[in-house]
Amino acid sequence: MPVDTVPDVVQQVARESHGRLLAYLSVQTRDVARAEDALSEAFLAALRTWSRDGIPESPAAWLLTTARRQLRDASRGETRQRSHLEALSHMLSTVPEREIDELPDERLRLMLACAHEALAPDVHAPLMLQAVLGLDAETIARAYLVSPATMSQRLVRAKLRLRTAGISFDFPEPQRLSQRLSSVLDAIYTAFSSGWDAGLETSHRLGGLADEAVWLARLVVRLLPDEPEPLGLLAMLLFAQARRPARRDARGRFVPLLDQDVRQWDAGLIEEADRLLAFAATLGRPARFQLEAAIQSCHSDRRRTGAVPWPHLVGLYDGLIALAPSLGALVGRAAAIGQWRGAELALEALDRLDPQVRDQYQPYWSTRAHFLAELGDHAAAVAAYRRAQALTEDPSVRDFLQERAAAIESPGGSAR
Repeated sequence: MPVDTVPDVVQQVARESHGRLLAYLSVQTRDVARAEDALSEAFLAALRTWSRDGIPESPAAWLLTTARRQLRDASRGETRQRSHLEALSHMLSTVPEREIDELPDERLRLMLACAHEALAPDVHAPLMLQAVLGLDAETIARAYLVSPATMSQRLVRAKLRLRTAGISFDFPEPQRLSQRLSSVLDAIYTAFSSGWDAGLETSHRLGGLADEAVWLARLVVRLLPDEPEPLGLLAMLLFAQARRPARRDARGRFVPLLDQDVRQWDAGLIEEADRLLAFAATLGRPARFQLEAAIQSCHSDRRRTGAVPWPHLVGLYDGLIALAPSLGALVGRAAAIGQWRGAELALEALDRLDPQVRDQYQPYWSTRAHFLAELGDHAAAVAAYRRAQALTEDPSVRDFLQERAAAIESPGGSAR
């Protein structure tokens, strides 16, 4: 293989094997930071050695062997407690050399450890993105709107906490597993939401966070195929991904859900999401992500039937709010009521929300503006659109809200 292809091969192996290799080494050593350093050194060694000696028959196995050697050499050079060093050295010397496909897949254990209750919740998702997917702190920081230095410090502290707090990488008992799995799914959803919002920007890498989150959700489903909530989460993410091509028009402008051209939606992803959701329903344990996926499925009905089943959608929101109340669900329910039973009832539902919470929530104001415009209260609608603009960070959405407000203000204007 030509030398100039080595970086491409290293990048491909990193994408395919980094998480699995790091998870295996982390579980073996109980030290994510140490395993991460060793694996990074192995990748650097690969760039040097493969250019000189050629690419090995099994690149992942070569990386594993090199990383284990790095760990062994590092342990010999430190002055840590002898019993720990002896145990680590024994582990590294007795684990047989195997192909990566023969290794136990420890990525779920690593994700569960990243979501441990001893770690701050706001670091769960970033830690998974770095440990399992190999994303750098700068990329993660841009997604979470913090400085690279701040994110780097959070990740370093989290890895130190994993090591010093004696956090186990073993599977927890069933009750703890359920709690920890919920944190894993929340973290994946947080990562997807960050990437989904960033996908409207020009940064391809940030927008790619949504794809990485889908990949993590697929991994959890593969490792826990009979758990309904991972199925629900993956279905929900796929419904959203299916609509990605329609989120902008030919000029790059934001297009809201109900105005999107359904012909641009990805039928294959919608069908896959529906299958996942149907199987989750057979397991008889409905919960948050399954209901959120069912809501997305209702919207996807517009591609098949030309209409959204608004009464059914309101019922699903009622179920979601009963299980997992959130401001987003309450605003979504109000919007569905407005589409089904009229703007006045939508505004009544919005008025019942807690002002201290709703007033800083952009979807509340944009939804309110829409129904105020429907009732002909143009001054209040424009004021609500302006408030929504002020709470919007995405330039495309801000331009869209500006256009809606300007359309109302023009003589004989309308927001539609």
